[in-house]
Amino acid sequence: MKNWGYFCNLMFKEYDIIVVGAGHAGCEAAAAAGKLGSSVLLVTMNMQTIAQMSCNPAMGGIAKGQIVREIDALGGGSGIITDKSMLQFRMLNRSKGPAMWSPRAQNDRLMFANEWRLYLESIPNVDFWQDTCREIIVENGKAAGIKTSLGIEIRAKAVVLTNGTFLNGLIHIGEKQFGGGRAAEKASNGITEQLISLGFQSSRMKTGTPPRVDGRSLDYSKMEEQKGDENPGCFSFTDTPPIGSGVSAGAIKQLSCHVTYTNQEVHDLLKTGFDKSPMFSGRIQGTGPRYCPSIEDKISRFSERDRHQLFVEPEGWHTVEIYVNGFSSSLPEDVQYKALKKIPGFENVRMFRPGYAIEYDFFFPTQLELSLETKNIKHLYFAGQINGTTGYEEAACQGLMAGINAHRALKDEAPVILKRNEAYIGVLIDDLVNKGTNEPYRMFTSRAEFRILLRQDNADIRLTPLGAQIGLASAERLQRVEVKKQATAAIIQFFEEFTVNPEDAESLLREKGTEVLRQKTRLYNLIKRPQLSIAGLRNIPAVNQFLQKYQDEAIEQAEITMKYDGYIQKELEQVEKMNKLEHVPISEKFDYSKLNSLSSEAREKLMQVKPRTLGQASRVSGVSPSDISVLMVFIGR
Repeated sequence: MKNWGYFCNLMFKEYDIIVVGAGHAGCEAAAAAGKLGSSVLLVTMNMQTIAQMSCNPAMGGIAKGQIVREIDALGGGSGIITDKSMLQFRMLNRSKGPAMWSPRAQNDRLMFANEWRLYLESIPNVDFWQDTCREIIVENGKAAGIKTSLGIEIRAKAVVLTNGTFLNGLIHIGEKQFGGGRAAEKASNGITEQLISLGFQSSRMKTGTPPRVDGRSLDYSKMEEQKGDENPGCFSFTDTPPIGSGVSAGAIKQLSCHVTYTNQEVHDLLKTGFDKSPMFSGRIQGTGPRYCPSIEDKISRFSERDRHQLFVEPEGWHTVEIYVNGFSSSLPEDVQYKALKKIPGFENVRMFRPGYAIEYDFFFPTQLELSLETKNIKHLYFAGQINGTTGYEEAACQGLMAGINAHRALKDEAPVILKRNEAYIGVLIDDLVNKGTNEPYRMFTSRAEFRILLRQDNADIRLTPLGAQIGLASAERLQRVEVKKQATAAIIQFFEEFTVNPEDAESLLREKGTEVLRQKTRLYNLIKRPQLSIAGLRNIPAVNQFLQKYQDEAIEQAEITMKYDGYIQKELEQVEKMNKLEHVPISEKFDYSKLNSLSSEAREKLMQVKPRTLGQASRVSGVSPSDISVLMVFIGR
């Protein structure tokens, strides 16, 4: 024992921050804190699964793509890693307004994980240790380190828990169930029980994953091909390598996905396993994701539908493994296999491994501050699925903010709290802390009341100045933003000053089916017409000549700003009204029980959340406008 203690003292210094778990949240937390100057120990059960894409090998999507761009704008790593490992890029919702445009990438699973590990290893302040955290060391109401399964005590001034689906994880395949946090990986035990003993409230959630199949056994001629964008974009605002660089450097190459559908025969075969389904038998107690249901759940809930869409997605450049998106299942493996063979193109399918469901512990996020520090234990932070969220992107942004704020707390600096009008990240954290969640939380554009302001194209303008201010985004990044802003302003000024003669625009306007001009008109007024775009106005020689000196991102930014100026101004007015409430502070010791005029639900929720401002109080679930009026009167007194 004496030698063991000597080894621990020799091997492990006291770290500033220990990050437990090396999934998407843990990687962002460790990278952010390390880059800011804190000494960080990243503890993971398996060094070979750092940044593992446990489910879908893809990043981004509706609202999720905005989050990845925000992470990148602040100086996080997810955008850069996504671009380096990209198989395919698509900008979703192009047919809708720019507030709805959402980038999505299909990724090489192995390359993504490898690039993340290389990124972390390039940060001198980040150390690694392969072990399982069994307990948090708590002293004087503060996190002071961890105890591992090897019996090692490692000291730290702050701890960030990013345990994903590993806390008491239980995997279900039909009537079989076994402990595990992911396929072929053991669960983590002990942390939940300790935290409950310290006064935390926990519950169970459930998620799932589809079977993986051999792409060589599929007949793609029976499916619809889904190619990437002809001119693919990227996630990072930096100069990252183009997609396809992992295969042929400098070449823009993409892999196609494919679309197929289930049918009634598939559904009937799946129903034969319902009596052995852990979901229908009650063996699964956790709440599953509403917006990503299993195939058996879809058949049960949407019995009127005779087919469901499936996306057949490659897992990498150098593998035949295929991810069957939309076929998540915990039915017996033989039932899954028989049903797969009835899907068009899957008649000769070979299955690598079956789908499964997994239950795990989470902690109600209303127990957190907006900094993601727990209210019960100082210098203890939660990020990712431990807070009840689902998705790589939601986890990554929480990890980023937890890493930033853990570092700042040790420096006695104020936490970085993003507002709802500043970022989707702010919306997500505000929703979790103030409203809580009883089901896996997924981000959607509809959750953001200011989504015209929170577009994916302006994430750098919104957040890179803040990232640079706190020391995470580089000076080069900030300079790029300034160049983009200046270019955007110059383009808008040109459109405001340049006038178009009727004869110069007549052929263009007739072609686009919009009213022709009767007199000289400012270009600024023309671009507001929904039928016209800057690309079309390049047919006017003087316009094309002017725009040739500017990059596409500045031109796009200027066009959106001009076209949606009225809507943007309305949202800014709403932000101003909301900010008035945000500037009214509420003491942490405020006694809501004395306000009999508050509803009983409002008293209960406000005493639990302990909002810091009147604005935060207005967003607590169960607090009505009349309750806010009561608070305003009382605080005014």
